[in-house]
Amino acid sequence: MSLLKDRISKDTEKKIRAEQSVRNMTIRPTGSEQEFADELIQTVSNHFKEEISKKGLTEEIQGKIKNYVRNEILKLEADDYTVKVRIEKIVLSSIIGLGPVDPFLHDPSVTEIIVQRYNRISVERNGLVEATDAEFTSEAHLMTVINRIIQPVGRQINLHTPLVDARLKDGSRVNATIPPISPDGATLTIRRFPDKVYTGEDYLSFHSLDEKMLYFLMRAVEGKASIIVSGGTGSGKTTLLNMLLLGIPEHELVVTIEDSCELKHNRMNIRRLEARHAVGDASVLSVSVRSLVKNALRMRPDRIIVGEIRDETIVDMVSAMSTGHEGSLSTVHANSPLNLIKARMPILYSMYGDSAFTPEAQAIQLSEALDLIVHVSRMVDGSRKVTHITHVAGLEQRQLKLQDVFVYRDGQFQATGYTPKKLLEKLKGNKMSVDEAIFKRV
Repeated sequence: MSLLKDRISKDTEKKIRAEQSVRNMTIRPTGSEQEFADELIQTVSNHFKEEISKKGLTEEIQGKIKNYVRNEILKLEADDYTVKVRIEKIVLSSIIGLGPVDPFLHDPSVTEIIVQRYNRISVERNGLVEATDAEFTSEAHLMTVINRIIQPVGRQINLHTPLVDARLKDGSRVNATIPPISPDGATLTIRRFPDKVYTGEDYLSFHSLDEKMLYFLMRAVEGKASIIVSGGTGSGKTTLLNMLLLGIPEHELVVTIEDSCELKHNRMNIRRLEARHAVGDASVLSVSVRSLVKNALRMRPDRIIVGEIRDETIVDMVSAMSTGHEGSLSTVHANSPLNLIKARMPILYSMYGDSAFTPEAQAIQLSEALDLIVHVSRMVDGSRKVTHITHVAGLEQRQLKLQDVFVYRDGQFQATGYTPKKLLEKLKGNKMSVDEAIFKRV
């Protein structure tokens, strides 16, 4: 009896080791493995086709599929249990997962997945892009996964709409394209966000800013400074905005507005709004970020948070900041605070079709509404740094005057020696004091 128990124990250990070794492995199936997997995928599809068509790929049906696949795998004649685990993973990732990109979605070090073609997949780790040996079996396999992502959120991709934005259940942002706009084949890009909200202490540990900058930012947020976070693509604007939200007092009412919900929070007094794109369905009303900003004004918020401004929404957002919703926050693509004001803002204002804004009118509106620009950059080594905390100091000769308060220069964070007196008076009016010693240049 003891010999039987010992054998069972050893078999169990082998199975556990096999499952652990395959769990995070990028699998390139052999010809025989792929052949068996394809047959089993077809069998499962036929077996559950009617149930899936009626209910969709629910968690209950996914559980049934997993059990069915495991039972079928056990029938396979293979001495090496690892082969069975490999085939099981291939089948399940193809039927209910996202194929070869699945392991990357469970790897916390991966922040972006870039499918350039079905057989060329790269990932971003620690701000740097690296090639992988993972690949889809075919263009059709990649298209199956793309449709699996976008169908549950009511999106579609076809010749009429050859590009689409969507998100996964975990909040990851998804973009997909197909020919003719990507003539070499379908592409898929998945931008992942941290599972947790990074705190100021996390930013200090990442060396993304220093103690004085963090102190000033959190006092400014709590004291209702209106802030725009600027930066390039992939610089970490949304993640930084998430951190700044921690500075808003819990009793204040907050409305967040996003094209696709990405901000994470654990606040009680927060209402989330998300834009809707009615692609190819005339009966469904499209709801833009701009219309949501207008609607938010009727929801009695203390602050409005817009995840990203890409168009004429800037006019409504800046107007809200200057008419009773001070302390509101947003992000905008820009290469620097000066680029934001001199180039990006005029472009965004020009999209406002209701009326034209002269450069002077833009400057006046921004000077009345905006207090700080916080610029974040992705460095050559992949790290993210807050490179500018810039005060919008008012008007000078009918133009917006910008003054850097803190900068990242020559490999270190520095106070410029400038004290933002106008902003400090505003913070003081909101019962928030700031130790002015932090502004002294060392």
